[in-house]
Amino acid sequence: MPKNGKGNALSATSPQTGRRPGAAARDAGAPPRRLGLALAVIATAQLMVVLDTTIVNVALPHIQDALHFSGSSLEWVVNGYTLAFGGLLLLGGRSGDLLGRRRIFIFGILLFTAASLIGGLATGQAWLLTARAVQGVGAAFAAPTALSLIAVTFPEGAARNRAMAVYAAMSVAGGSVGLIAGGLLVNYADWRWVLFVNVPIGILVALLAPRVLSESERRPGNFDLPGAVTASLGLAALVYGLSSAATTANGVSHWGDTKVIVSLTAAAVLLAAFAVIEARSRHALLPVRVLRSRDRSGAYLIALCVGTALFGMFFFLTLFLQDVWGYSALKTGVAYLPIMATVMAMSAAASQLVSRIGARPLLVTGSVIAAGGLFWLSRLTEHSSYAGGVLGPMMVTAAGIGLMFVPMSLVSLTKVPDGDAGVASSLLNTGQQVGGSIGLAVLGTVAWSAVASSLRTGAPQGHALAYGFSRGFVVSAAITLLTAVVALVMLRVKREDLAGINPMAAPAA
Repeated sequence: MPKNGKGNALSATSPQTGRRPGAAARDAGAPPRRLGLALAVIATAQLMVVLDTTIVNVALPHIQDALHFSGSSLEWVVNGYTLAFGGLLLLGGRSGDLLGRRRIFIFGILLFTAASLIGGLATGQAWLLTARAVQGVGAAFAAPTALSLIAVTFPEGAARNRAMAVYAAMSVAGGSVGLIAGGLLVNYADWRWVLFVNVPIGILVALLAPRVLSESERRPGNFDLPGAVTASLGLAALVYGLSSAATTANGVSHWGDTKVIVSLTAAAVLLAAFAVIEARSRHALLPVRVLRSRDRSGAYLIALCVGTALFGMFFFLTLFLQDVWGYSALKTGVAYLPIMATVMAMSAAASQLVSRIGARPLLVTGSVIAAGGLFWLSRLTEHSSYAGGVLGPMMVTAAGIGLMFVPMSLVSLTKVPDGDAGVASSLLNTGQQVGGSIGLAVLGTVAWSAVASSLRTGAPQGHALAYGFSRGFVVSAAITLLTAVVALVMLRVKREDLAGINPMAAPAA
C-alpha cells in the first residue's frame, strides 16, 4: 500500500467517490450491506459486553448462597471478568487488524457465548470463576472489533455518525440495562439466567454477522508477543491494584496493603517495559504512530476521565438508592431508565451536530453540562425525593455524556490508518475500562472516608452514606470538568474531517 510522507498507510482517493482505490474491489465480495441489520448486530454485541459488567452484580447474593462463596472470594465473580477484559483489549484490537475484524468479532462473540453457557451450568466456585474470566477474554476480542467494524460497514459522514450515536447509547445504557435485566431474571427465574440470557443472543449475532458485515482487509505482520504479554499483564495488574485499593465502607484504607503496592508497582514496571518494546518492535502491538496525534491522545484522555466519573456515579448512586432509600435491584434499574432515553436522544443530536460545528464545541459543552449534573447530584440527601434529587441531575448528566460520546469516539479514530483501526479502537475501550477502575478506587476512597468520618460524629447511617457519596459526586464533577480543559488544549481536529470529506478510511468508533 502506498505511503504518505509520514509513513501512514494512506493512499490517494478517487475525486468522484472520495474512496481509496481497491476499496470497491474489497467490497465486491462482501455481503450485501443491510445497514439497519448490520447496526443492530454491532449494537447488540456492544450491549452484551457492557451489560455483563452489571447484570451479574444483581445476582451476587444468590450466587454466594448457591455456590458457597466467601465474601472475599465473591468479588472475583466480577473482577475475573474485568481483569481479562481490560488486560486483553489491546491484543483483541490488534488481532482484528491482522486477521480481519469480522473474523475476530465472531470469534469473540462465540467465545463469550460459550463461556456464558458454561458459567450458567457451574456447580462450583472454580468453574464459575474460570467461565467469567473466559467471558472477559471473549469481550476483549469482540469490543474493539465491533467498534472498528462500523468503519468497514458504514460510509463516512452522516451514516457513520448515526451509527456511532447508537453505538454510544449502547455503551452508556448497558449498565442500567444490566441492572433491569438482572433484577427481572433473578426475581422471576434464577441467578443462572443472568448468564444463560447471553446464549441465544450471542448465537444470533454470530449467525447474522457474516451476512450483514463486511470483512476488513487482512494486514501482513506478526504478533508482537513480548508486547502482548507485558501489556496484558500490566493492564491486568493495574486494574487489579486499583480495584483492591479503594477505602472500604468501614473507613479502612487499602492503599497501603502489600497486594496493592505489589500490583501497582508490577503494573508500572510492565507498562514501562511495554513502552520500550513498542518503540523498538517492527510489528508493535501499539504502534507509536497511533499516539502521535494530539487529537487522538486527547480523545483517549477524555475517555479515561469519562470512565472515571461515569463508573463512580453509577456505583455510588446504586448504593444510595438501595442502602439509603431501600430500593430493590429491579426498582433501581427502572430508576435509571431516563438515563437511557436521554443518552440516546443526545447521542442522536450529537451525530447531527458534529459535522456542522465540530467535535471540540460538543465535547466542551457536554463536559460542562455533565459536570453541572454531577454537582447537582452531590446535593442529594437521605430526605430528597426521586424527582428532585435524582431524576433532574441524572438527566442533566446523561445529556452531557450523550453529547460527548459520539465526538469523542469519532476523534479517537479520525485519520487513523486503516491497518491500525483495531488497536486505536481498543485504546478507547482501554481508557474507559482503566478509567472505571480509577474511579472506583479514588472516588471510593473519598466517599468511604467521608462516610466513616460522619459516622464517628454520631450521624445516622443514612445521613453518613448520603454525605460520603455526595463528596464522591463532587470529585466526579471535577474530573468531568477536566475533560473540557483537555478538549480546549489538545483538540484541533477540523469538522470537515468528521463530515466524510476526509478521504481517509478511518474507522469511526
